[in-house]
Amino acid sequence: MKADHDRIKRLLKTTQGQISAILRMIDEDRYCIDISNQIQAAAAMLQKANREVLHAHMRGCVIEAIQSGDPQETEKKIEELCAVFDRSQRSE
Repeated sequence: MKADHDRIKRLLKTTQGQISAILRMIDEDRYCIDISNQIQAAAAMLQKANREVLHAHMRGCVIEAIQSGDPQETEKKIEELCAVFDRSQRSE
């Protein structure tokens, strides 16, 4: 992975903490809107981590494939990105 490992791990650990807090909120039978707000915050943090991983992939792996001069490898990297974008559109 070409992304900043420490930054990605920090984002994911923060999200992990948020999810633990959400689970406690559910156990405490907290107000639905408060729980929903926290779920949205955790989802946003995951999206941010994913964007950083994808940006690093484009700046690293995709550029390397293009520079290699191998059209099949370049096409493979582009298709991988298209598949990620397609999946993200279906989940919205």
